[in-house]
Parts: sequence; C-alpha cells; structure tokens
Amino acid sequence: MNHKPVVIVGPTASGKSSVAMAVAQAETSAQNPVHIVAVDAMQVYRDMNIGTAKPTLQDQSLVPHHCLDLVDSHERFTVAEFKKSATVALDEIAKVDGRALFVAGTGLYLTAVIDDLVLPGEFAETRITLEQETNTAVLFARLTELDPQAAQKIEQSNRRRIVRALEVCIGSGKPFSSFGPGTSAYPDNGVIQIGLRWSRERLAQRVADRVHAMMSDGLLAEVTALRNSKNGLSRTAAQALGYKELLVYLDGKMGLDEAVNQTIIHTRQFAVRQERWFRRDPRIKWVSISEDPVAEIVPVVAKHLR
Repeated sequence: MNHKPVVIVGPTASGKSSVAMAVAQAETSAQNPVHIVAVDAMQVYRDMNIGTAKPTLQDQSLVPHHCLDLVDSHERFTVAEFKKSATVALDEIAKVDGRALFVAGTGLYLTAVIDDLVLPGEFAETRITLEQETNTAVLFARLTELDPQAAQKIEQSNRRRIVRALEVCIGSGKPFSSFGPGTSAYPDNGVIQIGLRWSRERLAQRVADRVHAMMSDGLLAEVTALRNSKNGLSRTAAQALGYKELLVYLDGKMGLDEAVNQTIIHTRQFAVRQERWFRRDPRIKWVSISEDPVAEIVPVVAKHLR
C-alpha cells in the first residue's frame, strides 16, 4: 500500500462517522483533500441507508466518500471485492494528493486491505451445496473436523464465515487456515489505527437511542420497500441488523415493539463482538470517551492525519 490511510475503528454507535466528518472538514485543503473510505459490510449495499447508518447525501457532498453503494441489495458481495474497491479508492485519492481516512466497523474488511490478506478463490457449486444445510451447528462441526485451526477462530454462530471456510476447504482441497496467517497476524504495516472506547453502559444506551432514531427516520418503510422489490434481499443483506428483525415483523411473526427491542439487543451483542475483534489487534491506539466523541477524539485523529 503506497498511501497509508489513518483508520478510525470502533463498535457500532460509537461515533466513528461523526468524528471522521469533523476531522475531514477541519483538515482538508485544496492541495491535500481528505477523503473518507467506509469499511462497512452493509454500507456497500444500495438502498440500505437508514439501517446501516450510511453517511447522508449532504455529508457525501461535503466530503468525498468511497466504498458506499457498491452493489444492489440482492447481490452477493465478498471480502475480495471489497479489497479491490478499497484499493481502487486509495489509488484515486493518491492521484489528487489526498489523504485517506478509513471509518471501520467491519474488522475483516479492514484487515484484508491494510494487511493485504491472501484471499482464497470462490467455489460457487460447493457454496450452494453447503447453503442447503440449514443447521449452522452441523456446518461448524464439519469445519471442526476438516480445519480445527480455522474453527477455533470463528464464532460458532457466524454462519457466513463458517460456510466460507468450508467452501474453501472442500473446493480447494486445502485447509482454509493454510491461506496465509489470516487475521491472527498483526504485521507492522505502518497504518495508524485509532479506536473509540466507551463504557459498556454508555454504549448500550447509545445503541438504543440510535435504533429509535432510525425508526423515526423511516427504517420500517425502507425495509418494506426492499422486501417488496423485484429481487428482494441477498442472504447477507437480509441478516443486517434492523432489517432482519423488521422482516420478521413484516412476515407477521413478531410485533413491532418486539422487533425494535430485538434490534436493540442484537445490536448491543454485535457491538460486543466488534470490540472483541478489534481488541485482539495490539496496533490499535484506544482512546476512552466520556461524553463527546467529536470533541475528545478529533484532535487525536487530526494529529496523525497531518
């Protein structure tokens, strides 16, 4: 990577995007503009805006953004495709002597880019066969047999990663864990990563406030439109927080209040998993926040961006 970005990491609702916007607007110049690169597995989907907390069109008009709206919500999207898109974005930013500011909530996507992960090929027929097994526990048990080293590093509930690891094991005939050190290595890549850290209680409240704000902003209407669209949602997109729960409500299997409460619970659980992922990386410089992420973190990020 010729042009090293500065990275803001943290769990959902931690204030990453607000910090990035404030830094970019304060530090940009005609000679050295600041561009934001979104590193988020759900913001790549078009028409999924409210529930993914995608930067608004106004924010995008104020600061150039990359890696948003890459595919339609019914399409499959991979880590390899994100890595390619982010690499293209870095090249485009370098051409205008810009500085890249990554806003990262998806740890695997970030690692793939900044550590230049070796990503195995695709084995579509194998994947289709694996997807026919609805019991994720069965798939995880099979992965444990074929590649115990990979299984140790994957959450037993993370169906997407389990299927991917099995797809590679079966399709390539080699263990998924054999394709480079993967996410367990933390090489000195020269990339500055700054983490936003809240107390568990404060972050939980911020998550709840955010979900209620999304509902007020029209999340239900957004999910309804996607559900009724010609192609619907891909398996991955349909698992997005908020979308999954509201789809259950729209199917008549859950009340609306329960769907909102389930979204809050699941988002809090997801935030814990995000923190767990990022905390494994010793290269991240963590900054504790007490009240206002913009006031407390912007000076730190700006210093490194300069």
